[in-house]
This record gives sequence, C-alpha cells and structure tokens, in this order.
Amino acid sequence: MRRSQTRLNPMHSYPRERPFFGIPPSVKPSNRLVPWIGRHWQLLFAAIMGLYAGLPLLAPAFMQIGWTAAGNAIYTLYATQCHQLPQRSFFLFGPKAMYSLGEVQSAWQDTLDPLILRQFVGNPEMGWKVAWSDRMVAMYTSIVAFSVLWGLLRRWSRLPRLPWWGLLLLLLPMTFDGTSHFISDLAGIGHGFRDSNAWLASLTENLLSPAFYPGDAIGSFNSWMRLLSGVSFGLGIVWFVFPYLEELFVGLTAQSQASSTVES
Repeated sequence: MRRSQTRLNPMHSYPRERPFFGIPPSVKPSNRLVPWIGRHWQLLFAAIMGLYAGLPLLAPAFMQIGWTAAGNAIYTLYATQCHQLPQRSFFLFGPKAMYSLGEVQSAWQDTLDPLILRQFVGNPEMGWKVAWSDRMVAMYTSIVAFSVLWGLLRRWSRLPRLPWWGLLLLLLPMTFDGTSHFISDLAGIGHGFRDSNAWLASLTENLLSPAFYPGDAIGSFNSWMRLLSGVSFGLGIVWFVFPYLEELFVGLTAQSQASSTVES
C-alpha cells in the first residue's frame, strides 16, 4: 500500500512573525517588571542615587527661601551619615563657599567640641551649609557621574572589568585620608597634624604656597585630598560593581522571559 507523502512547496512562505513591541499582555505583572528593570537599571540607579546625593544640596536652598522645617529635616536625616563639621563643608547663598574654623567659631560658639560645631547650619549673612561634608559631596556626586558615564561608554564598547586589586588602589586614597584625619582629630579639632600639615611643608621644603598647607579652605591640601579621594572612591565603586550588576540583571531578565514563555 502506497503511503501518501506530503511535500513542502519550496515557494511556500511561512507566516511572518509579529514584531516584538514590549512585553506581551499575557505575561504576569511580576514577569513584566523584571525585564523592564533589567533594561533600565542604570537609569534607575542614577535617579535614586541622584536624589540621595541631591537632597543635601536642597537643605541650604530650603533654608534660603524660609522653608526651615524642610531644611532642618534634611540636616537631621543626613547627620546620621556624616560629621557635618561646618569648616569641612560647602556653603551656598553666601559670600564664601567654605569658612575656616575661626570664622565658624566667631559666628557660632567658641568651641572645639565637634558635637556643638556640627550644629551650625549657617545664617543669612554667611549662607547655608550643605547637609554633608565636602568629601561626601565628592563621593556621591562622582558615583552618579560615573554611573552615567559607564552607561554611555557601555553602548559603544565592552569595558574591561576592574580587578579587585584595582578597586583597592582606588580606595586607598580614601583610606589614607580618612584614617589620618580621624587620628589627627583625636588631638582635638584644629590641633592635629592634619590641621597644620607641618609634616607636608617639611617634606616639600615649603615649595608651595603657605596657604596650601594649613586648614581646610578650598585649594588647600586637605580640601584637594578630600575631593580627589572622594572621586577615586566613586570611580572604583562604579567600575568594579557595575559589570556584576549588569550580569545580574541580564540573568534575571532571561529567567523571567523563559518563565513567561513556559507559562504561556
């Protein structure tokens, strides 16, 4: 008995697949959310971190326009994460961006107690203090900036991973500067070896300007160290962590899409 054979017409055209525009409506909301986050996690990170890093800048703005309750709420919130010493913080809406310890003491209280000094948030004549120190501004602003830069560069090329020893090297300036400041402050605010930096003046044989060595003013050694160590910290964190985050979200997106395909 002869079996019937079905031959495929070589001219036969299969139905064209519908183009994929987003996630099918049949997919569960949980499975829709994961792929969306997987595609936009860099934007979400930058937005959340930008809000976190931007709130301390809103505190002086609120104080300037008279919203003192909102400004004081931000100062109180960020006081749990930073020493908020006014001589190591930026000021907005005043004649100067930073003030020396002596200037703060004249405007506030003649004290070296950091718990009292940190309570000074400014005044209409001097401007208003940013809600965390210059180092913290450098750290978190650089994290936001490098996260955006990483996302832009990642579109054109595959960035090399930062090895763990590279991360340690980029964190080393923060470790040195933060630890030395902590030890110096044990001698009392304004009396430690990082306040005069006489050791640095001796090491460099006073080649630089006399104003470069002492204090915390913009352009001083301490100011540059806090700025550069904060930027180095931000670069290290983003460069080391982001490739792992990318792998994580790519994997979660693939699992979610596979799960939605099986369920459908």
